[in-house]
Amino acid sequence: MFSSSGGATDDDVLGLGDGPGRSSSPFWRAPREGTPKRTGRDPNLVVGAAYSHADMLKFDNLSRNASSSSRPKTPPSSTSQKARTSDVGSTSRKSNSSLSSPPLKSYFSFLSTTNSDWNVEDPEGEDEYGYEDDDGDDFGLPSLSNMKRRSRHPANALHLIDHPPTPANATPKEIDAINSRVTKINKFKKILQTTTIPLTDLRALAWSGVPEEVRAMTWQLLLSYLPTSSERRVATLERKRKEYLDGVRQAFERGGASQNPTGRSRGLDEAIWHQISIDVPRTNPHIELYGYEATQRSLERILYLWAIRHPASGYVQGINDLVTPFWQVFLGSYITDYNIESGMDPGQLPKAVLDAVEADSYWCLTKLLDGIQDHYIVAQPGIQRQVAALRDLTARIDEGLAKHLEHENVEFIQFSFRWMNCLLMREISVRNTIRMWDTYLAEEQGFSEFHLYVCAAFLVKWSSKLVKMDFQEIMMFLQALPTRDWTEKDIELLLSEAFIWQSLFKNSAAHLRGGPSRAPAANLQL
Repeated sequence: MFSSSGGATDDDVLGLGDGPGRSSSPFWRAPREGTPKRTGRDPNLVVGAAYSHADMLKFDNLSRNASSSSRPKTPPSSTSQKARTSDVGSTSRKSNSSLSSPPLKSYFSFLSTTNSDWNVEDPEGEDEYGYEDDDGDDFGLPSLSNMKRRSRHPANALHLIDHPPTPANATPKEIDAINSRVTKINKFKKILQTTTIPLTDLRALAWSGVPEEVRAMTWQLLLSYLPTSSERRVATLERKRKEYLDGVRQAFERGGASQNPTGRSRGLDEAIWHQISIDVPRTNPHIELYGYEATQRSLERILYLWAIRHPASGYVQGINDLVTPFWQVFLGSYITDYNIESGMDPGQLPKAVLDAVEADSYWCLTKLLDGIQDHYIVAQPGIQRQVAALRDLTARIDEGLAKHLEHENVEFIQFSFRWMNCLLMREISVRNTIRMWDTYLAEEQGFSEFHLYVCAAFLVKWSSKLVKMDFQEIMMFLQALPTRDWTEKDIELLLSEAFIWQSLFKNSAAHLRGGPSRAPAANLQL
């Protein structure tokens, strides 16, 4: 594991470090004593991982004493290359007062800073997993020894969670909270350790929140990024991560944008890149984690690759917000810092680790957006429908508020467009968003349907204040809602209220009844 001190401490590498009040979840493990050394491998090699993010990592790069943990601005396709340009020295940890955005760079400026690593190919026949090849038995079937190794592979194991002892001076309330947390983690482990994970059971358990120790794996399963079968998990992660890195290499390959003599594709690429390079430095500028260059370069690559692979929508402002919960959750699987938002610079991590975080974030973002892609195509019809549905649902839940907004000529599109476009991420903190997404992912249509009821509960929550305001006061209030001090309890209350509204009104036309100026109920799809 890595800490904010600038690297991996001996205790952290061995999985012995604990954050304050946080279960230890070691990622890197030293070789066990007595384990026979493999030919040609460093005796100090970091060979193990307690969770799926390690299954595709090239362990040859992850020596405890290696100094190659820096990460080039643009990721090469080969994670096994020994010599890399180090630029982390210039990305030392920043203070909150120095989180100014880096100067904007054009698309061609970005290309000029790349290196020839893009053209490096992986050596053929390299053993990525650290165990011998297995050609199977005489019948061409996997041998028993290979099957056993795969069942013990990091992709099929959970974090080695060591619960910290209860403090001697803990109050009864604190003891109950600790015991409750341990019990919840164990319930998740029981499900996640099965050979074929029952998603129905996992959804039911995740609805009320997922412990951070198992959140990354749970999210990836609920998004169908990880297969439920443990036998397929290793190969799937290897393939998807390699596919992402190959896609990034091709997207940023020198000369690729100028091959079209008309230059039309080059112009489109440059326009997309320009907007992304503007939006990424503006993403969560108050959080230290998002001010680091390593974070910003990763987000740029994720967003750019997604945009060029989805030409129907391309890049739309707001998508940059949606990738951050994935990035933060998956990065947290490798860092022991309790407060990851102000912890270590991700650039201090080995490149292979950041590649894994980046690839997983890309694919999970893709899975999320696949379900709400009509939010981001031309004219954004999905958002238009959601806004209209929110207006009618509000009239059904709180008729007095709906009439007051109408009397003050407040259009729902004026304030709720952002709620739909950014999934309320501009209204609540990233930490609270992560808790909200636990429930969204537990709902089969969480982002496309349940979010509507969350927005309705969110608006009605301020009803007593809004009905006393005029147009200008309403708009100013809704643009800067007092949610800065919200805790997880506030989010859970909001989700519970949304669940009530969904139970009452989902699949019912009653809440879609409106006045003559409103769209017919038949045209509104929830």
